[in-house]
Amino acid sequence: MSCEAKNIGKIKINRLLSLMRSRKYIVYNKPYQLNIIGVRNANTDPNKFDDYIYVVWKNDKNKWEGRKYEATTDPSTVYLKKGGYSDSTSGTAILPQGQYIDKWSIRGHGKTGYKALGQFQSGEDKKICVYRDYDRNSTLNFNVEDKTCGHFGINIHRAKKGGADDGKGNTETIGFYSAGCQVLQNYYCFLEFMEMAEKQKLLYGNKFSYTLLDLSLQRKFMIKRSLYVVSIFGALSLIGYGVYLTSKNK
Repeated sequence: MSCEAKNIGKIKINRLLSLMRSRKYIVYNKPYQLNIIGVRNANTDPNKFDDYIYVVWKNDKNKWEGRKYEATTDPSTVYLKKGGYSDSTSGTAILPQGQYIDKWSIRGHGKTGYKALGQFQSGEDKKICVYRDYDRNSTLNFNVEDKTCGHFGINIHRAKKGGADDGKGNTETIGFYSAGCQVLQNYYCFLEFMEMAEKQKLLYGNKFSYTLLDLSLQRKFMIKRSLYVVSIFGALSLIGYGVYLTSKNK
């Protein structure tokens, strides 16, 4: 069985890279050095693999290539209700949007120990800051001004192995597979992803970066901004109407 993920074309690759450059993020352009880019859906569902992880790189002919994988960038309902992975008082970890340079390496993941991209577990420069969801319900809810930083094991890994739930390698629901990690839905696509990671490791060493673009957060900010603009416009309209009435009564 092989991965059925889609190749992405020049237009999509250029959009992703332009967005990264507009935010002053690093774009890796050495042959087979990976730009791993997560995109969190604007209407995210913590039970579904409704986000994407894109991998963009240059081949040995200096041409851009890219792949698109279905994934989740959120913790699941299981951990949201539990309040975190192991300590219910800590709150569930949610990775903020941003670029994280050299925070991961290829190493064993979890109790099974299969190879994945694992967050470095030591070093001040290897810490990652996360939001925390404390209210223990089934929806993502966090304060963007409140972050905690540390070595939390925010890994990039897979869900179920083998044929999974549909015989094609796909896991149907997130369940116990994400407490804040970035998780690929398809087993065979994860194997493909790790083959690319192993090639980068061979060429450039065992350090990997990741960029997360959060469309849900951008949508929240746009709604807040729109409400602010409407409130300002409404206040100015009332002032203008008051001035009109005053001048009319004179």
